[in-house]
Amino acid sequence: MAIQVPNMKTQKSLLKTYILWLIGGIYGLHHFYLGRDFQAFVWWTTLGGYGGWLLDLVNIPRYVRDTNEDQTHLKELGIKMRQNKKPPFSLNRFTGMLAVGYTWASLVSSAIPNDEVWGLNVKFLNWLVPLAASLGVWAVGNIGREKGGLKWPLLAAYVSYPIRYFYYDKTVWITIMVLAAALVFDSYSKEWRRTPRQKRHVAKRLAVFGVCATLYLSLWASSLYFNDTFTDADGVRIPIYQALKQVVYGEWWTDVKQFGFDVYQFVQHHGWYELWKQVVELCDPQDEQNAYQVLGVGPDASQQEITRRWRQLSRENHPDKAAKDLRAATEKFMEIQQAYEILSVGKHRRFSRNKRDNSVSDGPIHM
Repeated sequence: MAIQVPNMKTQKSLLKTYILWLIGGIYGLHHFYLGRDFQAFVWWTTLGGYGGWLLDLVNIPRYVRDTNEDQTHLKELGIKMRQNKKPPFSLNRFTGMLAVGYTWASLVSSAIPNDEVWGLNVKFLNWLVPLAASLGVWAVGNIGREKGGLKWPLLAAYVSYPIRYFYYDKTVWITIMVLAAALVFDSYSKEWRRTPRQKRHVAKRLAVFGVCATLYLSLWASSLYFNDTFTDADGVRIPIYQALKQVVYGEWWTDVKQFGFDVYQFVQHHGWYELWKQVVELCDPQDEQNAYQVLGVGPDASQQEITRRWRQLSRENHPDKAAKDLRAATEKFMEIQQAYEILSVGKHRRFSRNKRDNSVSDGPIHM
């Protein structure tokens, strides 16, 4: 029962593997580097294999030796294969099959809309739940030097699927279905992987991984969009898709579109620089609005009115008139002075700018 070894092989670095584990171990980055794509995807979908990525800290040297097909490691593995006709029972792997199978099956079940979509009842898609459960079991069962077919766990999942009509609790019937698939896989499907996986170009591996990741994220998006809800201020639970429709077709979105159109029209007539100046003025970087409130005048007040109000408040709030709290009076007096300075400088700046703009527009036109 010899293990086939390829003649040429790119050696993987133990140090680089640990670095990738440190950077993205929870997403299975180090497993992808080692060519363990099944384990990388399982880690990615479960954010580290439910803590299994921490155990990788101890297992990484063995993974690297296996990937590099170290002769000593292969001899030990060959002895183990001769002693065991099929891979022995592993509690960690079996628990992983149950956890991943349950996670994937629950995700598919929650991603199927409860209500009609475009007038079509899509609840028949629930028959995909056993497929997701068996795929989860099969993926974990094909990690590393063990492998197995999908046929038997898939059959077990579909045979046990009708139990959902007797146990309405989703947790119960999905657990039973996944347990049946895992038991059948462990008993009838699994065997040793005696030949290395066929080497594929990294671009092809990334493409396959990307397609699987897109499908997985689409299931999450469907689950959140169709079946998730939030509670409004009145305590009413509203589906997410209804809330989004209200946003798109409601008055709020109409106002946003009108605002965007108005901005576009302004830019067409005045240019981007004028738009930027308007934005800066609205942001009030000089804190002029607060200065108006301190002096008690409005934005339309003239410089004479601002000066008259400043003198009045300065006399009334002068620190020399403070009978008790000198510090508070001083702070109030300084606030009045600062407000006057801000408004005076702002008035002078706008007057100079308007005068300059008028002189440019009224100048001679050279032909």
